Amino acid sequence: MFTMKSVRRRAARTATAGALAVATCATLMAGSAGAIVNGTEPTEHYPFMAVIPVSAPEQGLYDGNCGASLIDPQWVLTAAHCVRGDGLRLDGLVRIGSTDRKSGGTVRAMERTFVHPGYVNGDGKAANRDDIALVRLDRPVSEKPVRIAQRAGRPGTPTRILGFGTTSDSEPTFPERLRELRTRRGAETECAPGYADRTRLCTISRVPAAMACFGDSGGPQLQKGRHGRWELIGVTSGPGAPGVPCSAGPGLYTSAPAYAGWIRRTVRHNS
Repeated sequence: MFTMKSVRRRAARTATAGALAVATCATLMAGSAGAIVNGTEPTEHYPFMAVIPVSAPEQGLYDGNCGASLIDPQWVLTAAHCVRGDGLRLDGLVRIGSTDRKSGGTVRAMERTFVHPGYVNGDGKAANRDDIALVRLDRPVSEKPVRIAQRAGRPGTPTRILGFGTTSDSEPTFPERLRELRTRRGAETECAPGYADRTRLCTISRVPAAMACFGDSGGPQLQKGRHGRWELIGVTSGPGAPGVPCSAGPGLYTSAPAYAGWIRRTVRHNS
């Protein structure tokens, strides 16, 4: 998962991993790479994209965020580690449907959060299990929700990820505007052993030296449905391999279709 501690540990490991990794990280930090390290400006409007302000003062983070997806007029889906974690502070608000991190869209209060009962906070491959949570908003919004796909496409399927996360592999420098990245569904073997499985999607960038990073957690991974509309297949969870910078990938995404039953039951019983 993309915690400040993991970002700093990965940055330290990068410093000793070899000249190529160091050069890549330095280039990204010095250049104009966007959030989702080396992402681009959005090419269209995503009314279901949401952002949750988050801080962790004990870890030196005072102006951070997580992503989320509107899946119902009064519910957003995010990562469990975005709403539960040591030292984590939420200001209790969610902004929906804006391409700007701090303005526009519709703002609602977080009325209640529901973390998957199997989730355990921590680092590494085991901690990414059941990394999914629902947030009930205090009032419905008018933005159009995204549909959860019946199933994620086969490995190789083109996908897209969105986020307001850090522009650097090693420092929490957040952009003011949304970023997107062209990705693809990866095979389980393209992530480190034990990371990807039926409930956790391995994700590969289709752009060199690019992937989600700190602050993108909870945001969506999308694929095109049969009618050309975006469908939600994944929730940004963390790295798909240990000891590498975000830009080196791969990424790990909680499979939204795999948890569709839990999502439906939770929404139905608490609406």
